Amino acid sequence: MDIDIRKAVLANVSGNNKEQLESTIVDAIQSGEEKMLPGLGVLFEVIWKESDNQKKEEMLSTLSSGLK
Repeated sequence: MDIDIRKAVLANVSGNNKEQLESTIVDAIQSGEEKMLPGLGVLFEVIWKESDNQKKEEMLSTLSSGLK
């Protein structure tokens, strides 16, 4: 069986409000489960695609600082 992770994640959170999205993200991070990482990646992909160049630069700076 071939599963489209992107479609599954997007279908799962489609229509969620900000609080629900935050809860999903926080729960995924706090659980520490490896199986949650692809879902967080899909959400990051959405953020990246919807961000302008300034926001992307801010994210890259934050990532860079966090990885030092």
